[in-house]
Amino acid sequence: MAHLLSGTAFITGAAQGIGLHTALAFANHGIQGLALSDTNDEVLTKSIRDIKEKYPDIEVLQLHVDVRDEKQVQSGIAETVKKFGRLDIAVNNAGIRGPTTNTDGVSEEDFSNLVDINLSGVWRCQREELRVMKNQDDKGPRQGRGRIINIASIFGLFGAPNGLPHTAYIAAKHGVVGLTKADAVIYGRQGIRINAICPSFTRTALLDSILAQGDETPLASELKRSALGRAAEVEEIADCIAFLASPMSSYMQGASLVADGGFTLT
Repeated sequence: MAHLLSGTAFITGAAQGIGLHTALAFANHGIQGLALSDTNDEVLTKSIRDIKEKYPDIEVLQLHVDVRDEKQVQSGIAETVKKFGRLDIAVNNAGIRGPTTNTDGVSEEDFSNLVDINLSGVWRCQREELRVMKNQDDKGPRQGRGRIINIASIFGLFGAPNGLPHTAYIAAKHGVVGLTKADAVIYGRQGIRINAICPSFTRTALLDSILAQGDETPLASELKRSALGRAAEVEEIADCIAFLASPMSSYMQGASLVADGGFTLT
């Protein structure tokens, strides 16, 4: 049976959550080489062990990459290319939730740190990925020289509802959407596809801890009013990312794929 994906992929923030499940989806759909990076080495080691147990034939490279550090980003991508010879797919996923207070209560340090990780970190990774991809062989219109998927958010397209103060996060994710669009125009003719995914609330450990506080929290109320009435499972978002990485989305460029269970419809 033909696989949806082939080649190699580099994923940031891969120790858990969306990053880990994207790695699992990629392995399931045929990726032969995975370069997985995070700052939490212990958790990443365990996650890679789990991936290898399920997919013993896949090659996995473990990397320590703090996306705030230009040299670590450069080194991680260089190691990926050294091991696998090529970078076909990159998923820029590393990010934090950051401060959850209104702007007048957020410190400059907290705001700057979130933007440095969630926006500048994506830019640092994308810059290095583009430097590699534009010099690779072009595999034709369905594969190209490479594919980049940036993890944005529905809050990269809209403001959060009342009671969910995420101004720093929203500002950064809007930046990710803008970065995706700008570079998609520049590098599309060079055979590099760049798209973003904009998930809504997703069932990570962090979200589960918030929902455990009860049905009267602002977040629980927002989920109830969405069209599907629930949060996404991480596997569902990972499958959307696999689609964006595959030839099935070959005519999508600079898109912001909304995966929100109808949250933005209501």
